[in-house]
Amino acid sequence: MAATDSRRLARFWQRLAGLFGSLLAVGGAKAIELPENRAEALYHLYKGGGVTADGPALLVRKSLADKVSLSGSYYVDAVSNASIDVVTTASPFKETRKAYDLGVDYAYRDSLMSLGVYRSKEPDYQADSFSLDVAQEVFGNMTTIALGYTRGVDKVLKSNEPSFADNAKHWQYRLGVTQVLTPRMLASANLEVVSDDGFLGNPYRVARVFGTTVAERMPRTRTSRAVKFRVIGDLGDRNAARAEYRYFWDTWDIKAHTLEAGYSRYVGSDWLADGFTRFYKQSSALFYSNNATSETLYVSRNRQLSAFRSFGLGGKLSYVAKRVPGQYELRIVGSYERIRFDYSDFTLVRSGIVTNEAYQFNANLLQLYVTATF
Repeated sequence: MAATDSRRLARFWQRLAGLFGSLLAVGGAKAIELPENRAEALYHLYKGGGVTADGPALLVRKSLADKVSLSGSYYVDAVSNASIDVVTTASPFKETRKAYDLGVDYAYRDSLMSLGVYRSKEPDYQADSFSLDVAQEVFGNMTTIALGYTRGVDKVLKSNEPSFADNAKHWQYRLGVTQVLTPRMLASANLEVVSDDGFLGNPYRVARVFGTTVAERMPRTRTSRAVKFRVIGDLGDRNAARAEYRYFWDTWDIKAHTLEAGYSRYVGSDWLADGFTRFYKQSSALFYSNNATSETLYVSRNRQLSAFRSFGLGGKLSYVAKRVPGQYELRIVGSYERIRFDYSDFTLVRSGIVTNEAYQFNANLLQLYVTATF
């Protein structure tokens, strides 16, 4: 079970790490620039639904000759898993996942080209990928068009069955447009298409048919699409706000909606406070069943494929501990989010019997990090 859950948490943390970025820097357009030189050290903690995952992360980025920027990151997850899936079918476990990421950015006139390679490894799962992205500013630097591609290959193992080995392949295509609407407002639209092929389930997970546990049977292909719209506005007096909507659908008949909103405000010259909220709702997959009443080709009781909704509320506070204009800046940041999950057709199992008690839980996500730009 560790492979799917920890990879999902990793993607979750990566998305949160860039939640607000720099909301207040939404003035006039300017030519594409390389990312600034940066060094970061982060500690993250996720706790909820019987799962605790924490560990450090390090990032270093350095520009060369104002044209090339190199970056490298290292990420560790120490996972203690006693989720509802685990306690109803297996024993709780602990494991560690390590991830490495190397990237290079190249700026040429109004274009920025980025290449990255990524590896994640844990006892029963290894994921490798590379990505290529190109961003081009047009119409007097008022519009940015971005194209991206990622290719990934995963190796799936099973710790209690050495003879088991399978793989999964992934293709991701991205298209985005960002437009300066006014000197105080930006809008963006993004499209993402993902194609998966291979072992897409979890070798440890079981389903239930007539109340009896059976091995999960998953399709070996999946295509998903998502569109996302975002507006960011400078409200004046060092205030900013954002709103965004994302719609997801796939060939497994899952449909999902995500609504997010955030507000950012400077307090004095050294403090920046952010507040945000997120609502998510999805339908269940075609072959998902809490307790199937007939045999079918595919069947899964993975709660992430069931119908559920979540609501998150959080905040982030950053403080400039040291600043030397034109040389460096040292910033201390802390963020926290409280998330509520409610499942409509995934119920608890007690003494081997599927009940009518819908599953729900609260989760907490904490990040503490120090970042230095130079």
